[in-house]
Amino acid sequence: MDIEKNTTAPESSNFIHDFIDEDIAPGGQFEGMEVHTRFPPEPNGYLHIGHCKALCIDFGTAEKYGGKCNLRMDDTNPAKEDTEYVDAIQEDIHWLGFDWGDRFYYGSDYFEKDYEYAVELIKKGLAYVCELTPEEFKQHRGDIGHPATSPYRDRPIEENLALFERMKNGEIPEGKMTLRAKIDLASGNFNMRDPVIYRIRFIEHHRQGTKWCIFPMYDFAHPIQDALEGITHSLCSLEYEDHRPLYDWVVSNITIPYHKPRQIEFARLHIDHTVLSKRKLRNLVESGIVSGWDDPRMPTLCGLRRRGYTPASIRNFAERIGVAKADSTVEYSFLEHCLREDLNETALRAMVVLRPVMLTITNYPEDKTEEFSVENNPNSEAAGTRSISFSKHVWIEDEDFMEEPIKKYNRLYPGNEVRLKSAYIVKCTGCRKDEDGNVVEVFAEYDPATYGGDAPDGRKGRGTIHWVDCNTAVDCEARLYDNLFTDPEPDAADKDYLSCLNPDSLTVLNNCKAEKSLENAKAPAQYQFLRMGYFCVDSKDSAPGKLVFNRAVALKDGFKK
Repeated sequence: MDIEKNTTAPESSNFIHDFIDEDIAPGGQFEGMEVHTRFPPEPNGYLHIGHCKALCIDFGTAEKYGGKCNLRMDDTNPAKEDTEYVDAIQEDIHWLGFDWGDRFYYGSDYFEKDYEYAVELIKKGLAYVCELTPEEFKQHRGDIGHPATSPYRDRPIEENLALFERMKNGEIPEGKMTLRAKIDLASGNFNMRDPVIYRIRFIEHHRQGTKWCIFPMYDFAHPIQDALEGITHSLCSLEYEDHRPLYDWVVSNITIPYHKPRQIEFARLHIDHTVLSKRKLRNLVESGIVSGWDDPRMPTLCGLRRRGYTPASIRNFAERIGVAKADSTVEYSFLEHCLREDLNETALRAMVVLRPVMLTITNYPEDKTEEFSVENNPNSEAAGTRSISFSKHVWIEDEDFMEEPIKKYNRLYPGNEVRLKSAYIVKCTGCRKDEDGNVVEVFAEYDPATYGGDAPDGRKGRGTIHWVDCNTAVDCEARLYDNLFTDPEPDAADKDYLSCLNPDSLTVLNNCKAEKSLENAKAPAQYQFLRMGYFCVDSKDSAPGKLVFNRAVALKDGFKK
């Protein structure tokens, strides 16, 4: 994938916009009309990165044309829907920077109108009550070259009206009857072979309670909702392309007092090492494999937000992967690439030692403390500076010392000089080990002439390492995240996604040492921990006296342009 850097997010164009340009041009079907889109999530789970593509297309298209975008909860299937998800969806959309104004709707707001239009179709002879069981329905569906059949297709209109009324009144058992559109049993498009448009469900709806026991199917309700709301362009994912004839049939055969919306399909977003099925994501939550919908390993927007992703990085990602007609898979590393670009410009810098070992500077005065002024972000003068303290004992990463160095190892080992970031050049003299042979303390001598890390004679040291003053260090916890799945395609039909789980997707480090400037850090503050990666304060578990940081992304960029 050849994706160029795009931090300014210029106005884009794609085949959807080309269609819209034709529609609003002189002579087009929407000439002189305001472009009006909608985002219709089903409130049966949390939004994930896959929804973000559709969300950005729907709201972004309205923004480009100076139009409007509605937010509509597609709550016509009450089995898994809940107000918890409704609230979370709104929060996520606002977090991304989009707004629907006063155009917030529920699909269930239209249940009465859906019913009226179903009755209209029955009266026109375009719908009938069918008593085929689900098993019988499959047997009568036919195949290529063989039309479907239904012994109830020619049921008299008055009988259909009476039975549909009984269905609505709860007099018919669940699964006993459905209402089907009368279209074409021989159609090569199986979605047009007299599809079910109403089914019976004795279940409580999260808003309507038990008022309704019949519920419209999505393919029937959705075009009606679009038309009633004045939607001009119904933008949806590619799996609805074969459903478009049914969408058009519905709005063409009811006396709806508005224009006929245009449905346009685009490819869904697929990302490697990830599953985007709500059913599978819910199973991860309910089985306790992850800590919740906002677990930072989840591809949900609330999970990505908790991990440290920014709205700008996600919107930039959605913009740069483009809009296509063919399915493809995007590398997760590109999403990380977009985050690095954003945080490199905005995140404050800090020094935190994740796996600490003490470095004692043997020739430094025992009672001396110095302050060094360092930049908060070298890419932003406005970010200012901060002071960090330095004394005889500092924490360093355990991997920054080797008693017997490997080839090309340029950090601390006996006889080698390194630069302590922004402080001094020091020369390693040895180490102390515990009874098990583990290094517990490293020794070095500093050169007082190298204050600030620069030597008068021009020597640089063979490496630069970060550190934290032991006297002022703040204890904290760091959580390091990796892909939740080891397989690039855990969602493939021939795989059990649970067998692809990564046992090392989370590493918790409890004994980290942070510089004092982070003592009062609060979510959603974000930092670049020098040499360690980009981290944010955890929004759920961090508290005064118990700092918890999540690594959003490592410093090294694995994405290849």
